[in-house]
Amino acid sequence: MDLFSGLNLQQKAAVEKVDGRLLILAGAGSGKTRVLTLRMAHLVKNYSIPPQSILGLTFTNKAAVEMRRRVSFILGAEALQISLCTFHGFCMQVLRNEIHRLGYTPQFTLYDEKDVQRLVTLIARDLLEREGNLPSLQSTTDAITIARNKGLKSEQIVDTGSEWHDQFTRTLYQRLQDSMRAYNAVDFDSLLGLTVELFESCPDVLERYQDRFRYIMIDEYQDTNPIQYRLASMISAKYNNLCVVGDDDQSIYGWRGADVQNILDFSDATLIKLEQNYRSTHTILKAANAVIQNNKKRHEKVLWSDKGDGRTIEVFTAPNEINEAEAVVYRINQLRENEGLCWGNIAILYRSNALSRNFETALMKYSWKDKDEHWVQGIPYQVHGGVEFYERREIKDLFSYLRVIVNPFDQAALLRIINYPRRGIGEASLDLLTAHNRSKKIPLWDVINHVVCGSSGYEELCEKIAPKALNGLKEFLDIMATAKAKFGVPPFSETMTWLVDRISYQKAINEEVKSDQMRDFKWENVQEFISAIADYDQKRGGDPEIPYTLHDYVVSSPLDKNWEGASGDTGKENKVTLMTFHSAKGLEFPACFLVGMEDHIIPHEKSLKQTGIEEERRLMYVAITRAMKFLTISMAQQRKRMGVDSHSRPSRFLFEIPKEHLKATKWSDGS
Repeated sequence: MDLFSGLNLQQKAAVEKVDGRLLILAGAGSGKTRVLTLRMAHLVKNYSIPPQSILGLTFTNKAAVEMRRRVSFILGAEALQISLCTFHGFCMQVLRNEIHRLGYTPQFTLYDEKDVQRLVTLIARDLLEREGNLPSLQSTTDAITIARNKGLKSEQIVDTGSEWHDQFTRTLYQRLQDSMRAYNAVDFDSLLGLTVELFESCPDVLERYQDRFRYIMIDEYQDTNPIQYRLASMISAKYNNLCVVGDDDQSIYGWRGADVQNILDFSDATLIKLEQNYRSTHTILKAANAVIQNNKKRHEKVLWSDKGDGRTIEVFTAPNEINEAEAVVYRINQLRENEGLCWGNIAILYRSNALSRNFETALMKYSWKDKDEHWVQGIPYQVHGGVEFYERREIKDLFSYLRVIVNPFDQAALLRIINYPRRGIGEASLDLLTAHNRSKKIPLWDVINHVVCGSSGYEELCEKIAPKALNGLKEFLDIMATAKAKFGVPPFSETMTWLVDRISYQKAINEEVKSDQMRDFKWENVQEFISAIADYDQKRGGDPEIPYTLHDYVVSSPLDKNWEGASGDTGKENKVTLMTFHSAKGLEFPACFLVGMEDHIIPHEKSLKQTGIEEERRLMYVAITRAMKFLTISMAQQRKRMGVDSHSRPSRFLFEIPKEHLKATKWSDGS
């Protein structure tokens, strides 16, 4: 198989470069995934590099799966030996094997965001000596997240607003780290920091991974934060074979810690630019180039295409946001009728999710004729995103029961389920138990057991706990003891069915949820969760010579990996797609509508203060380059803001596109 067939000169040069540092600047639609996977295959096939010596790091599990699929097509079974995973996935693998060097055990629990928030609240109550409602901790938690992304220690946090708040944040951060270590727990943010800490404190471990992974490739390098930069630098330091692929013009995640300087300052490296775009017409690319060249902090590159000039970009201004939505939907149907596009070829892109409502309404109301000349009410559409299966409350509730069975000291999971479904353990009783747990530094699980058993030294605490709560605690411990015994022997799906029935979970859903449709939806989720466990039972139970435990299931479950944030596949269903500019990154559509193109929306007022004008301009660039053939830009003269009609100005970015690429049209909705 000729690996270089069909590659342009720049792509071929990037694939052929083997040793040393390499920066591949891959413009939008320039075939970066193909280049990256072919380079991996080239190392193995033509240079006899052992596949297990190659590490590929991505930002989503979906990207890693796609790369493995492509490499497997060339290398076959050898591709399975290449380590292809997300940054967090790599760190999880390292920590599962090595975290004992930091004082944890390999059976650590992975906390999600809500688990951490609950723990932060408990610590803040102690620090502020308040048991009631607390002031907002958002600025504190934001400062801690920033510190973690930068790899800072607690004492390095400064300038969070005031000297008092600096000290409060430093103390809370340190207490949070100490508590999680005591609970044998880590969270998504700390996975990377703990891995860096491990490599810094244990040079022998670092060298072992350096020797194992001699060739490292990182996708979407423009999205790395400081701690990811340090991690990549440490692993690649010994052999210096680091290839990074990315586009500084598409760095749009500064608000969550990404630092575009990582790709701008990537030095002592061979530089290869991929500027030929295989997606869009030349007119669309010239508009995108004209906008992005106004940024000062960027690598110079100019996208071009051999697809011809194509259509001029249509621009219109509607009287208000309702008229704008109706006019967009009318044009969507015109593309279907006149250009032969199906609904799934079309996307409505907006800067903020709040803009979707009017477009959803207009799509539902619109009447159109099908191929049989029958009138149809409503254009099918999908709003990209939503709550993923493993993020739904009922799934996390049930998984928390499994977490506590595996690790009774998992305090976040314990607090989530101890009174859900309700068993009479009120907040007042929980406050007493957790206050004792924190003051005496005794795991909450042990405190509950001592209280239920009436252990010596717990008389005063027992007297304060309401009798109903004591009965509830006893019931809870009885359930967990029985469940632990039952889960000791697979298959687990049968025991999960028993547990759901034992805790009366369906009854809890019926009591809390008013909508019959939502009740059914939640109960179907519970049934699907049990089915997922049954699938695991079937997979692992196929070989009786290899036993498995509940702990094996918990650490292999997607719930233990939900940092991956897999996106839904928007291209398979024949529906118009609605999504934000951020969500659209990495996708493409024959026709795109960029809506709400007004100055207070794009650039976004709040984001201008947080990440600056250049990131907002990069976001505009990303939105433009999603379109393959047809691009329409719309705005409203008047738009309600906080319920009041306000005059809107066109986005300043529109004035950066040369007039010859734009065609102003009337806003007509076809009525």
